[in-house]
Amino acid sequence: MKRQAIPFIISLFLFSPYVMAQEDAPIFTAAWWNVENLFDTRNDPNTNDDEFTPSGDLHWTQRKMWKKLNDIYKTIVAMNLPDVIGFAEVENKYVLRSLCEGTPLKQADYRYVHYDSPDRRGIDVALIYRTSRFTVDSSQKISLSDSTTHFFTRDILYVKGHTHEGDTIVLLLNHWPSKRGGEEAEEHRIMAARKLRSIMQQAHKETPSAAIVAMGDLNSTDKEPPLAEGLAFGNDSINPDGIRLLTHRLPRDWGSHKYQGEWRYIDQVLLLANEHWNVVKLKLIHNEYLVVDEVARPGQRPKRTYQGPLYEGGISDHLPLLLRLRPLHDNE
Repeated sequence: MKRQAIPFIISLFLFSPYVMAQEDAPIFTAAWWNVENLFDTRNDPNTNDDEFTPSGDLHWTQRKMWKKLNDIYKTIVAMNLPDVIGFAEVENKYVLRSLCEGTPLKQADYRYVHYDSPDRRGIDVALIYRTSRFTVDSSQKISLSDSTTHFFTRDILYVKGHTHEGDTIVLLLNHWPSKRGGEEAEEHRIMAARKLRSIMQQAHKETPSAAIVAMGDLNSTDKEPPLAEGLAFGNDSINPDGIRLLTHRLPRDWGSHKYQGEWRYIDQVLLLANEHWNVVKLKLIHNEYLVVDEVARPGQRPKRTYQGPLYEGGISDHLPLLLRLRPLHDNE
């Protein structure tokens, strides 16, 4: 596929202060965003991606793909270039490489971690990270699929690394099964929750000084069984293991996703860490260009790339979350 980067109007003079400010920051920043169907334009014969091709039902073209990539880049800059960013619904390494190297984001020196999952549409979770702020020590994918029952879904992405100050971070990126399928689908999400809880417990046992950060589109609010039962939160924001549900702090008049006129937090950020880590802030990003006025209902909703079959020109039906986390060293 021929790569065509649509120029994005920004100067290095404007870009460089973001880089410099982030280099001097003692705070670790991590973002999460389901970018909704970030596909390339090629037809992969092994996945169900036909509609995201030039001849497919949505007429997905290079121009549309690069517009979406540049809009994602613009949002990353607006978030002040987070040290790491977890994504859901990216198709492959090509779109990640295009984002990191084919947009002005290249100036910030992001790299990516990605593994193909058995999701039938070919959408995966992935991580991009700034090499000047975070070093990846190891990574792996952790399966949530079950071939004996022909159940296939996205893997959990496990990434362990350290900041340039030497603090260890374990990142667990998730995109749990959707609510399609009713009770059976909920059981799969509860299973994913139990698996995630076990992974976080083990990671904390292996590296007690690390911050264990789980982020993802869990397709569940804090009141639903996957979090309340599978992660054992009940009605609390801290579970018996000391895992904290950070989205519990966010204002209820917004959410990361809107369904039938109701804002909900189905994207979640969890933290398991000792007393040497301080949560500075978790913020929902709802910049003006990320939302659009509702037509049939009052209020706003996320501006999507496609609203049904119609091209809307937005980025996603989800809004990003930005975590600021500070390690407290012995001399502080």
